[in-house]
Amino acid sequence: MNVRRLIPTAAVAGAAALSLATLSACSSTSGAASGGDKSEGKLDVVASFYPMQYLAEQIGGDHVSVTTLTEPGVEPHDLELKPRQTSELRQADYILYLKGIQPAVDEAIAQAGVKDTVDAATLTKLENHGSEVGHDHDHGHEGEEHAAEEHAAEEHGHENEAEEHGHENEAGADPHVWLDPVKYTEVAKGVGASLEKADPDNAAAYKKNTEALVTKLNALNTAFADGLKDTTTRTFITTHSAFGYLAERYGLEQEGIAGIDPESEPSPARIKELREIARKDKVTTVFFETLASDKTAKTLAADANLKTDVLDPLEGITDKSKGDDYIEVMESNLAALEKALGAK
Repeated sequence: MNVRRLIPTAAVAGAAALSLATLSACSSTSGAASGGDKSEGKLDVVASFYPMQYLAEQIGGDHVSVTTLTEPGVEPHDLELKPRQTSELRQADYILYLKGIQPAVDEAIAQAGVKDTVDAATLTKLENHGSEVGHDHDHGHEGEEHAAEEHAAEEHGHENEAEEHGHENEAGADPHVWLDPVKYTEVAKGVGASLEKADPDNAAAYKKNTEALVTKLNALNTAFADGLKDTTTRTFITTHSAFGYLAERYGLEQEGIAGIDPESEPSPARIKELREIARKDKVTTVFFETLASDKTAKTLAADANLKTDVLDPLEGITDKSKGDDYIEVMESNLAALEKALGAK
């Protein structure tokens, strides 16, 4: 996984050490740090960023107090933890994160030593999508309409093999599993089971809430499958190559401008290649995201006479998001894809 501006390990360790030195002096208004909710019998949950926060809130319901390390509007990959946040981690009852997205968070969580720490990457199977930049596009799209079915077959039975496949999160593994409703459902089920173990007194509520969330995610998957079944083109161009799982699930072809890092500058050769791909595959739109610059997308679009639109990787919800939560933003993503791909 290539992430941008990785935080040096020494810097992370230094922040952690500083937080320990100032632990008694640190205070926070958040439930996870203050301990206030513990007296009310709630489980203090710290989530790394929005997709994990959403799961914790939906499944935990009234029995948890959720704090996120990544505030709205902050690009998750670039997060640098404050000493206060490292203190929150150490005081949490339960930590939910996704290894491979935020190096600083991964390091701090490893040092926190909280018993009930769950890495969402272990709850499904990660794949090495890598970057779509510069791949051989001459293979055409034969059989892509069957990709979703083939992928579903491959996934059969992996739910019980999550630790075997997911715990290492090897370099190059794509962590953007939340953008595939089916994989996100697998993660949700794992989170529900882990909360039941962490807080057995409220296990029945967690189980019920998990089932309700799974129902919504299944409906979302059906909407994507139906909406993208018959389109003029199967190819979309995006600044951020975060949609590998989604593309594979629904038989689409993702073309990243500059790979995993939406802020990277594409080479002139890549721009030329994308122009040819757009012409050949009848691409209409270049997608950009809300938490990163749209400069590259707009430059390419103007150069190739294409439109631009938002395809949100859902790493955070802000006032610019096209929806108030995961489901609503994903529905907006579906509408944008249907329009750009020429859904019939």
